[in-house]
Amino acid sequence: MSVQEPKSGEDHWLDRPKNIRLLIVVGLAVLALGVLAGLFYEDHPHFGVDGWFGFYAWYGFLTCVAMVLGAKLLGLWVKRPDDYYDDE
Repeated sequence: MSVQEPKSGEDHWLDRPKNIRLLIVVGLAVLALGVLAGLFYEDHPHFGVDGWFGFYAWYGFLTCVAMVLGAKLLGLWVKRPDDYYDDE
């Protein structure tokens, strides 16, 4: 399968603001439907908190935030100066 490059002067479909807005709306709708689906099934929590409504959505979001903040802190610890690889 070959990837077609856009013709000169033609924008990529992700460069158009209308398409970006549509992707955001569709993504948020899918996420909302996933949370609302929790109203229509009986869950069997193993711990107390995982029985709360929308628990897995909040847990995933907070875990993602924690990973990003952890990566930022790790980056501060392991970063090197701009001239680290320069010959002296």
